[in-house]
Amino acid sequence: MKKTAVYLIALLLLAGLCSCSKPTSNTTTVPAPTAESEGSAEPVAPAEPITVEMTVKDYGTVRMEVYPDIAPKTVENFVALVKDGFYDGKTFHRIINGFMIQGGADPEGKVANIPGEFEANGFKNDLKHTEGVLSMARANHPDSASSQFFIMVGEAPWLDGQYAAFGKVTEGMDIVLQIAEDARPTDDNGTIAPEQQPVIESITIVE
Repeated sequence: MKKTAVYLIALLLLAGLCSCSKPTSNTTTVPAPTAESEGSAEPVAPAEPITVEMTVKDYGTVRMEVYPDIAPKTVENFVALVKDGFYDGKTFHRIINGFMIQGGADPEGKVANIPGEFEANGFKNDLKHTEGVLSMARANHPDSASSQFFIMVGEAPWLDGQYAAFGKVTEGMDIVLQIAEDARPTDDNGTIAPEQQPVIESITIVE
């Protein structure tokens, strides 16, 4: 019962404490994908997974795949931020052991919001929130995700269909688990003191 209560609290906190910003006048919101018109000549082949590597200071390198065929706009946004070096030097600021590690905050609100690609928001997305899965953090509005992502360190089926899962750790899950285990949150929200936040040295595309 105690573990279930912790998970439920974590879910509520994840929804409400993302600190993602609304689009500002100098940003452009990514348009929602539209359905293919009837009578398209040929079906489009599924997009290949994109491999990325994330190096966390004092921990090591984690290899992940992101899936354009599952969450195309989410992956497009994430890859663009990676190529721009946005995540380099960012931190994991919220960690709940047994649940997830969350990072990639945009305190200046420069990153535009993107459509929430999950079932409750009208998008098909069958990727489950199991250990190692990457998903987008957001505020209450379904289209409020921007840059913050989280990596699951446990299973959270109540997130399925409510958050845009878009990738998975393929190597280095032990590193992610160690980050979660080492965390010393200052409150029940999983907040990590600034000086103790694990630093993302870089995220790069593996060609």
